[in-house]
Amino acid sequence: MMPIGALAERTGVKVVTIRYYEQVDLLPLPERSDGNQRRYGRAHLERLAFIKHARDLGFPVDGIRTLLHLSDTPGMACDKAHAIAVAHLADVRHKIARLRSLESELQRIAATCSGGVQACDCAIIEALADHSCCSSDH
Repeated sequence: MMPIGALAERTGVKVVTIRYYEQVDLLPLPERSDGNQRRYGRAHLERLAFIKHARDLGFPVDGIRTLLHLSDTPGMACDKAHAIAVAHLADVRHKIARLRSLESELQRIAATCSGGVQACDCAIIEALADHSCCSSDH
């Protein structure tokens, strides 16, 4: 059994985040000591490590909740886990495509100016003021 600070240190998850995971029912509430201090066990440590890894991969809280449920019931088919991972991968790929588009636009804008002119003559300022070339998904 360990206090919340030790759990945070061992997992690299901040205390406030651990409390949040308890509030949103990802992490079960721990037992309390006689002094009313939270006491976490091995199961909390393993579950928090699972949550942290899933969050590091960018999974949303609701997806993690479903993945934890599947983890808690090992006899269930993993169809939901697969669907969650595939949907998340599609979302990541969409974000990457948007970032590449953003990179291209920023590269184009940055190439229009080499510095050394007054701001009123700056091609970057002018390009940012020209909204005609912008799409709504940037």
